[in-house]
Amino acid sequence: MAESGVLIVSLDFNAERQHLRALMRTYRNIPMSFADATLVRLSELHRDCRVFTLDADSRIYRRHRNKVIPVLIPEE
Repeated sequence: MAESGVLIVSLDFNAERQHLRALMRTYRNIPMSFADATLVRLSELHRDCRVFTLDADSRIYRRHRNKVIPVLIPEE
């Protein structure tokens, strides 16, 4: 999928770590994992994305504090 361009991961951890930390602080009651924070941040950086996940908590998270993240979650 990465070779065909369907899957794109582009995140500079050093540049984004404050954003990731802030997201994890915001959602500490859920709690948000580092991987979840990375997906949310990537969705903020790539507006036209869709996040594929198996984690139902992803429906709770918001990008830019109040915008729904488009997620693809396979039905159980």
